[in-house]
Amino acid sequence: MELSEGGLLVVGGGWRLVHIPRLNRELERQPQNAGAIRQVDGSRLTALDSAGAQLLLQVAPAPDAIFGLADRFRGVLQRVIDAKDAIDRTPKPRPANSLLTRLEHIGRQTSDGGLKIYEMLGFVGLCVVTTGKILIRPWTLDLRATAHHLENTGLKALPIIGLLSFMIGVVVAFMGALQLRKFSAEIFTVDLIGVSVLRELGVMFAAIMVAGRSGSAFTAQIGTMQTNEEIDAMRAIGLDPIGVLVVPRVVALVIALPLLTIYANLVGLAGGAVISLAVLEISLTTFLEQLSGAVGLPTLMIGLSKAPIFAMAIAIIGCFEGFKVRGSAASVGRHTTTSVVESIFAVILIDAAFAMALSWMDI
Repeated sequence: MELSEGGLLVVGGGWRLVHIPRLNRELERQPQNAGAIRQVDGSRLTALDSAGAQLLLQVAPAPDAIFGLADRFRGVLQRVIDAKDAIDRTPKPRPANSLLTRLEHIGRQTSDGGLKIYEMLGFVGLCVVTTGKILIRPWTLDLRATAHHLENTGLKALPIIGLLSFMIGVVVAFMGALQLRKFSAEIFTVDLIGVSVLRELGVMFAAIMVAGRSGSAFTAQIGTMQTNEEIDAMRAIGLDPIGVLVVPRVVALVIALPLLTIYANLVGLAGGAVISLAVLEISLTTFLEQLSGAVGLPTLMIGLSKAPIFAMAIAIIGCFEGFKVRGSAASVGRHTTTSVVESIFAVILIDAAFAMALSWMDI
């Protein structure tokens, strides 16, 4: 490698990836007073690859300043030039904190949300049609699968729902007693417990626990079948995945959640009775008499009427997210988390709609 005072750099030998460290050292040893490099003579090159061509372009002031290359080396140099031009033409990403990027992100999330709602409505319609076919021919319902899911979603959920409901009754009674004691109206703590547990809290917390426990299980089970291509195999042999996988789960949960709501109501009232007896010294007889006067059948039915709707929402969302799983175990976990969040959001949204409708009807 020789650099003349006129700015002509004569390169020779091998310019390949393995030679780059040596070539860099030689370039650093070139005299600084020899003038800027104006042209590069490559007639003495014996080997050239893309790494050497890239270094040659860095040394030369412009691609046109390189001359004397053999035909086989000129093709390598031209490919590197074309690749560099393509990279230079690639649009640079916008800064992450730019206003346009944030607006684009909001728009994309809104569009994805609208598309997901559209897909969800289509899935609901498909479930309704399939359920209607099964109602016309009820012997096509898989009773063994329905009983299995009823056991898993109902019977096995009794301990955790019982514990949660008892603690909810205790908390409501204790907090109500603290406030009503200021007005010497401790007896109305029983009214507070009865109305809040039977009308709102019993069914609400039972549904939330079922969403976290059973809804996530539905997503994980169907999602795992999706990744193992078992659902595709079911379609290949003529089975309807909606009728085989979704309808039994929906039916089981619609049966289980009202029963769990009744159980949660009873246990919640028991928790309130314990606090009333321990803190307020209200006997069980007095508690039951006050409770019977404070709440009636309409209060109980309002809470129970929400349970089947909550159950359908939880089951359909869980199964829908399971069918959306694609590819890997990570997708199963992601959609399972999404299923729980969406199910709890749906439960709260439906409960709010019930509250507004009942308030409008003055019930």
